[in-house]
Amino acid sequence: MKQETWSILNDPDLLQKRNEWFDNLKLLYEGKLENQILYLNGIYGYSSTNPYEEPEKWLDEALDDLAQYAEKLTDKNIFRPLCIEFGPYGVHFIDKIFGARIYFDQTSRQWYSEYIESPIGELQYPDLARNETWNLAKRIAIAFIERKVTVPLFGLPTIASVLNIAVNLYGQRFLEELCLAPDKAKHDMDIINKLLVDIHRWYLQHMPLYQLQPVISGHRTQPPGFGQLCGCTTQLISPDMYRELIAPFDSELLSVYPHGGMIHLCGRHTQHIPIWKEMKPLRAVQLNDRAAEDLEAYFNGLREDQIIYLNPTDTMTADRAIKITGGKRLVLVTEIR
Repeated sequence: MKQETWSILNDPDLLQKRNEWFDNLKLLYEGKLENQILYLNGIYGYSSTNPYEEPEKWLDEALDDLAQYAEKLTDKNIFRPLCIEFGPYGVHFIDKIFGARIYFDQTSRQWYSEYIESPIGELQYPDLARNETWNLAKRIAIAFIERKVTVPLFGLPTIASVLNIAVNLYGQRFLEELCLAPDKAKHDMDIINKLLVDIHRWYLQHMPLYQLQPVISGHRTQPPGFGQLCGCTTQLISPDMYRELIAPFDSELLSVYPHGGMIHLCGRHTQHIPIWKEMKPLRAVQLNDRAAEDLEAYFNGLREDQIIYLNPTDTMTADRAIKITGGKRLVLVTEIR
């Protein structure tokens, strides 16, 4: 271990700077941040080592890399959290744990999964003690804890959400089963959500709360004690179906965290705004790509204590977002222009 190289990652002044930014985020969530627009753009440590083969070496090199940029955390105008994040198998991390075939496409530089062929309603909880994918993720987390660096944040893999994972595993036939055989669909969602909750709880039990962040830790950074789920596939279902069959699972997952958490959205999901307004543990929405275009609907339709993280687009620019919101309840994930 390279404690001399990493000494800056334990620097008390940098730790104080990070915690001051956390304090600003807390004030924003409490509706008490006045006359300040909060900008966010974190920094990740990188390594050329293959983390699937040598996860500890990957981590050490990522920490070395991160140490070079540590002073950027002192920026007074934009929150630049220092982050360590390895996302095994991308958005198919949980699919892999369930035994789906995962492969990497060199052209698109993306992970993909093949649908499993077993009948819906027969999904089994995986043997985590013997699961290579989960044990790999744990190795990175345990190694991070053992390095005892206090300033960097630790980003989780993509644990996603019950509907995302069900559609990843079964494709369109799961959506059909939600309508035709909801009891079978619910059986599998019970299994999926139990796994998601158990994984989040493992991290909560082992990782310091002030360093634990959801996936995309440098661009969806929340105050300590907040979680996240991915709501991408909610655009495919009606409000009634979401309210009856999916929302209870999402609420259960967010409730694992002391203060609730965030939902990531990237499509057209506005039909669910009234449900999310009622969802007590939902404290933030994160909007990018198509979802960003509906900023005004989210700002006007959600509760006053629900924060919006916006990745600006060519049409939903930072300036337009500030005009819509007055800078209130808003985190702009971008550089200051």
